[in-house]
Amino acid sequence: MEVYLLRHGEAGKRTSLVSKDNERSLTAAGRQETEGVGEALAALGFEFDYVVTSPLKRAEETAIIVNKALKRKGQVEGWPELSPEGNRNAFYRRLGKLKAGSRVLCVGHEPYLTTTIGDVAGRGGEASPGFRISLKKGGLAKLLVTGFNPRVTGELRWLLTPKQIRKMA
Repeated sequence: MEVYLLRHGEAGKRTSLVSKDNERSLTAAGRQETEGVGEALAALGFEFDYVVTSPLKRAEETAIIVNKALKRKGQVEGWPELSPEGNRNAFYRRLGKLKAGSRVLCVGHEPYLTTTIGDVAGRGGEASPGFRISLKKGGLAKLLVTGFNPRVTGELRWLLTPKQIRKMA
């Protein structure tokens, strides 16, 4: 299974109230950058069987913009497991129920996404000296997930910044 992790675009100022923070929208710059990433992915011929997102507004907006740029017929699905406080094991179980060989675009947040990369390609959540990944806002990582039992396994194929994605197109 190919799993693509996309960090949401730039959002407004963080707030200490969780309910208000969940409703933060993309900024104009974040929207523009996300549109550029979506257009670049379309130009590069990317196709996804599923586009899933955290239920937080900035992630949903990012997923919808990319889905539209790709001209996908399928709808964006909200997965609460992708929220910042989401349960990664529940996320892996849900992925494991999808058809083998699926290509899934998952839109979410930091540090959830880089921790997911570590779970899949690292040592299963253990601290690994020298293993530090930074997924920029609007950045995209590709994972090849090879198994889900007894734990998620696979490899990190690549990790790109939004600028790199746009330059490739």
